[in-house]
Amino acid sequence: MTNRERLLAIMSGKPPDRIPWIPRLLLWYNAHRIAGTLPERYRSANGSPWSLQDIERDLGLGAPARDGRIFETRLHGVEVRKRWLNEMELLTEYVTPVGTVTTLFRGSEVLRRHGIQDLQVEYMLKRREDYPAVEYIIEHTDYIPTYDEYDAYEREVGDDGYPMVECGDCPFHHWMRALVGYENAYYHLHDYPNEVERLVSLMTQRDREIIWKVIADSPARLILHGVHFSSQMTPPPVFERFILPYYQELSPLLRARGKTLCLHGDNDTGRILRHIEWAGYGMVECLVTHPMVPTTLEEVRAAWGNRVIIWGGVPSTILEDLYTEEAFEAYMEQLFRTIAPGDAFILGVADNVMPGAKIERIRRITQMVAERASYPIRTERLPV
Repeated sequence: MTNRERLLAIMSGKPPDRIPWIPRLLLWYNAHRIAGTLPERYRSANGSPWSLQDIERDLGLGAPARDGRIFETRLHGVEVRKRWLNEMELLTEYVTPVGTVTTLFRGSEVLRRHGIQDLQVEYMLKRREDYPAVEYIIEHTDYIPTYDEYDAYEREVGDDGYPMVECGDCPFHHWMRALVGYENAYYHLHDYPNEVERLVSLMTQRDREIIWKVIADSPARLILHGVHFSSQMTPPPVFERFILPYYQELSPLLRARGKTLCLHGDNDTGRILRHIEWAGYGMVECLVTHPMVPTTLEEVRAAWGNRVIIWGGVPSTILEDLYTEEAFEAYMEQLFRTIAPGDAFILGVADNVMPGAKIERIRRITQMVAERASYPIRTERLPV
């Protein structure tokens, strides 16, 4: 089977010939390409670097295929002004007839040297008076389907993988994470409950009437809609009140269209594992587990069984010098025992293969997959 066939089989609840091995190598690649420190093997005779796709193939990896899109957004009736305050800070003003709101993104030499995006440090919603302007922006955002563009991207990915399409976040968590910021979200919930409820209700209505239809009618089958939920910032009471109802309405609509709803799970989700399943998620990708968070892969597997597809299993830290070769080997051997016989599982790195990773360990995992990951994985045949 190809990696595309393996992913489609797993999404359909069928077994693959072997466990797919598809980590995200982009951060590692960008950091070393920018620094000129790619392994010598990955530099051509004239010194130019190999493409990421060629390196993935050389390492025996599938393609994460996260660059496809099924819609684009456009603002109308809003003037957007961008201004660099200095080399590291970008201020953006959104001017509307009912007020102006701003965001501020700040970079650093380290982040940019590694090809990592700037950090948002100021958000649109800072005070009660900002809410009408943000409502206006929401109401004046158009969503234009880009299905032909998606089809072309799927053909480009080919047998290396299957596109995962990013479709934003649920309204409440988007408000919390991108519009007001985690630090101020709970203050706003306490101080401006009516404004928060009005805005989130408006966003939910827009999603239900516009975005859900665009997603449902699209040719994409793997839909990433939800990111960074955590035991700390979206604990069970918050998840149940503000997030669960949204997904319990959306997820059946997507399942009826043969689509898999996916969560980007690069956070500590130990206290909300059941809630993620109740929400109707069929897959959690970039799932972070111990030693990066308290929750172990064994605990996640026990909670979800084969009902939620796990895409992850390899914490990025075990690929670095912090872990000895012996500790790395022991972790991987236990991983194959944990996931046996291999249902509903895609082997990946959570969240990314970082710049400090030892690329030899990626190649070693490829070897392990070839030796141990044919379906079904039989624990009695694994090394003791």
